This record gives sequence, structure tokens and C-alpha cells, in this order.
Amino acid sequence: MKVFATAIALVTAWCATAVHAGELEVLHFWDVGDDARAVNVLKSTLQRQGHTWKDFAVTADANGFPLFLLRSRVQSGNPPAAAQVKAPVIQQWAREGALANLDATARAGQWDAVLPRVVSDAMKYKGSYVAVPANIHRVNWLWINMRILKRANAQVPVTWDDFFAAAGAMKRAGYIAVTHGGQPWQDFLLFENVVLGVGGPEFYRKAFVALDPGALAGPVMEQALQTFRRIKPYTDVAAMGRNWNVAASRLANGEAGMQFMGDWAKPIFQTAQRRGSLEFACVPAPGTAKSYAYTVDSFALFKVNSPAKTRAQQDFAADLLAPGVQEEFNLVKGSIPVRQGVDLTKFDRCAKQSAAAFEAASRGGTLVPSISMALPPAVEDAMREAVSAYWHDDRITARATMQRLVAAARRP
Repeated sequence: MKVFATAIALVTAWCATAVHAGELEVLHFWDVGDDARAVNVLKSTLQRQGHTWKDFAVTADANGFPLFLLRSRVQSGNPPAAAQVKAPVIQQWAREGALANLDATARAGQWDAVLPRVVSDAMKYKGSYVAVPANIHRVNWLWINMRILKRANAQVPVTWDDFFAAAGAMKRAGYIAVTHGGQPWQDFLLFENVVLGVGGPEFYRKAFVALDPGALAGPVMEQALQTFRRIKPYTDVAAMGRNWNVAASRLANGEAGMQFMGDWAKPIFQTAQRRGSLEFACVPAPGTAKSYAYTVDSFALFKVNSPAKTRAQQDFAADLLAPGVQEEFNLVKGSIPVRQGVDLTKFDRCAKQSAAAFEAASRGGTLVPSISMALPPAVEDAMREAVSAYWHDDRITARATMQRLVAAARRP
């Protein structure tokens, strides 16, 4: 009788799980290397709840084709349950009424208390949560191969003059001074760092948040463009079209001295450091020591027509901000937890430095969003095209590029 009762209990539990289980189809861009390892953390967490994760992975820039695919799916009445998109795109979909309401999950998890205000505001539409954040990446990092720096008898740069002195010394010593991938988004990320370092956070906000024409076409922007172009001779001629991780591997394997890249590159350097082939430093990009340019990986959750899928969405959102998941995911991803108060004991010195800098910049008014966090994709893409063209074609003037930036800012 006892065996029979136990069997009934097991069947009942299995049936409850089967009813509870749902499929979560996720549009994301984390399909290779450490990014894929990070997304596997989220998959495993969801699967432990009995749900199924279905990849809708796109190897592409987050704008353009992926957004076209997403729109076609939504318009056909078959949206993915979750999509990795930035804050401006979250707001666009929310205005169209396509996103699910996460307020019940947010209240249960006390999201308003555990998330930085600048992040929670970006996840809301008209006061309600419609998306969930995963992490915080610092964009304004300069990564340095310390062995190359020492061989070149150079110093860790703090200012732009310091940077060009170090780059010149590395080049004379026979190294690629700056490893770079000549894709438009990488050109633009480098430019963001230069603008923040040359103009400071207040100017950066005027130019790339407020879209002030005077800032976009004024003397500070011209100086930033000139500084940006000065970096190019210190990169290698084969950079055109190179993926960011391939560029990072050149620093890791001792071919290049420095790289401007967000901290998603850090796991590559950590792996080389564990092998004993690299000593690296993480420092703020020149002129940005007191500033923090951030981007947040986040998932908008779309309205679905199945209770099981809805439950999978809600469980995914709750799991993503659980302290243990925040720790495990961000340790792999290279970012820092977006949830405040997560124990950073297991995190490396760069992550701890990033967390302290985020807090200090939040208090000091020097926290700025990356351009992808601030501007709609159409404006961002137009600006990116202008800056990348300027980088790759020396015949294009700073004045012409500034005019293109102003025109881009006027896009609807």
C-alpha cells in the first residue's frame, strides 16, 4: 500500500511538472565562445524548473537584420517569448502593445529595491516592467598587455597624450599597438570612448543623449574626431571586418599591446592569464577615469498565447535576477551583476573595480549610457555609418562627418 501511495505521489508530481512546463524561445546573439557559455547558465537554470529553452540565435549586430526578423515574427502573430534588445527597442515594442507585463514578478522579487534606478527605469514602460536586465557591462575599458607595455618601456596611459606615447613606443618595439576589428560597431564603440575621454560626460550627454546640434557639430566634436583618426595608424592594416573576439585574441597571444572594448572581452584575457601566457591590465579609456559608460543586456518578454509559455517567461525573469544566477552568469560573461548586493568575492579585480566605479559615477553624476542604450536603432545606425566611413576613408573630413551626425540626429 505504501509503495502504491508513493507511486501515486510521483505520478501526481510528474503531471504537475508537465502542466507547469513551457517552452521559452529566446532571440539572442550569444552563440559563440564565452557568450555561449554564459547563455548556457540561463538555459540550465530554466531547465531545472522543467521548462524548455529554444534558441533563436542570430550571429549579427543587434540592429538591422535581427530586428527585421523580430518584427516579421511579431507581425505574423508568432513572436519569440523573449528577445535580447536594448532599452530604446524595449520602449518601441512597449508602445506598440507587444510586451508582457512583469509587475507581479517584479513585486515578488523586489526589483525596484534591488536594481539601480537607471536600469529599472529602462526596463519599464509607463511605470510597468516589460523587460528584465541580466547584467551591466562597462564600455569605456582599455585593455593592456602588460608584458608588451614593459618591453616597450611605456607607462599605463591616463590621458590621450599618455596613450599616444605608449602606442608609439609599442609600435617602435615591433608590436601592433592597438588591436581592432574594423566592423562599423567596433569603430563606433572606439569613437564613443574617444568622445567621452575628450569631451567628458556632460558633453557626451549633450551629443549622444540630447542630440544637441551644437555639440554634434562643434569644436569639441571636431577635436574628438581628430583624436579618433590619430589612433588608426597604430592598428594593423588587416583589421577590416575582423570580429572583436579575434581582435582580442591578438592581445591575448602577445601580438598586440592594447584594445578598446567592453568587458565582454575579459574572459578571453582571463583564459590566457590562467595559461600563463598573458599579464593584462584593465584601465579606464584615456580621460574617462571618473566616468562610466554602461550598457545593459536585457530581455523584452513578448505577449504569448499559452499559459505554460507565460509561466516559463515569468520563471525566466525571476531566475535571471536571483543572486546565485547573477553571480554564475556574470562570472562567465565578464560583466557585473545588475542586481545590487550580490557577493563579489568570487569576481576578479576588474569586476570589483567596475562595480565600485559604477557606484561612484552614479553618485557623482558621471554615469552615461552607451549610445545603443540611449538612441533608437535608426539614429544609432546612421551615426555609426558616418563614423565608420570617416575611420576608413581619410578623404572624408571631420566637418563633413559632423554634418552627417547632425543629419542622423534628425531621423524620425
